[in-house]
Amino acid sequence: MKLGVLTAPFAQTPLGEVASWASSAGFEALEIACWPKSSGASRRYAGTSHIDAASTSAARAKEIVASLADKNLSVSGLGYYPNPLHPDAAHREAVIGHLKKVIVLAANMGVPVVNTFCGGDASKTVDVNWQEALKVWPEIIAHARDHGVKLAFENCPMIFSYDEWPGGHNIAYSPLVWRRILEAWGGEVGMNFDPSHLVWQMIDQARFIREFGPYMLHVHAKDLMIDHDGLYERGILSAGIGWQVPRMPGLGDVDWKTIFSGLYRAGYDGPVIIEHEDRRFEGSDDQVKRGFLLARDVLRPFVK
Repeated sequence: MKLGVLTAPFAQTPLGEVASWASSAGFEALEIACWPKSSGASRRYAGTSHIDAASTSAARAKEIVASLADKNLSVSGLGYYPNPLHPDAAHREAVIGHLKKVIVLAANMGVPVVNTFCGGDASKTVDVNWQEALKVWPEIIAHARDHGVKLAFENCPMIFSYDEWPGGHNIAYSPLVWRRILEAWGGEVGMNFDPSHLVWQMIDQARFIREFGPYMLHVHAKDLMIDHDGLYERGILSAGIGWQVPRMPGLGDVDWKTIFSGLYRAGYDGPVIIEHEDRRFEGSDDQVKRGFLLARDVLRPFVK
């Protein structure tokens, strides 16, 4: 396994500077955030464009990989997490168009995985969204196949605020849906596994890895704390709003010993990428780095 970081929290810092710091801190891999270049508003922890997929040539893509290798860093995957099942047709077309550019960029870089979301319309049921996914995704998957790239859906429901309530913006979060994904596209679509999303959904962590470990292409290390006062006030029908609190690994309720034991038993030997969404460690690059270093020291004993 290689321990690394997702570059998204360093939104205003050039990739080269992020890479130099990551290497000096003992990290071995980067998941590079590849949202489109834009000055518009974006959700928290999204919108970072460390490589512009729309304008980066194949030659430049290879140069980036070489420069990272000089710093003893590999690229675990390219990350772009939009909503390809968005109800607005123009929005959907735009994000799918950019996702295809990220896939081409990954191919040019020799990066085998693009991490993304399956998507979802929050106003529709999972079953209705699944029928839409069966229409939308085959053409994108074929595009990835043609470029020798695999897609990894994160198991995140994407429901953190009321504009994502009640159904969330990503249906690839439960065992029920993952069995459908693997039946339909197994071998071409795998999982970008984030154990934090199991905690507040009350999904058995060890059992989940036993079933889906062989299909994990990439792993995010993020923790989550349940705010029990918030849960008491709002109840579970709030779908986590007001009581699921993202934390750095070691500061929440993820059982990391169980997670790594399961990953090793499943044969996973890929990257483990720390995803930073902890409000306690944000506001400046120094604070972000502090959070990453805390997580590094928690996870390092498990990552060999």
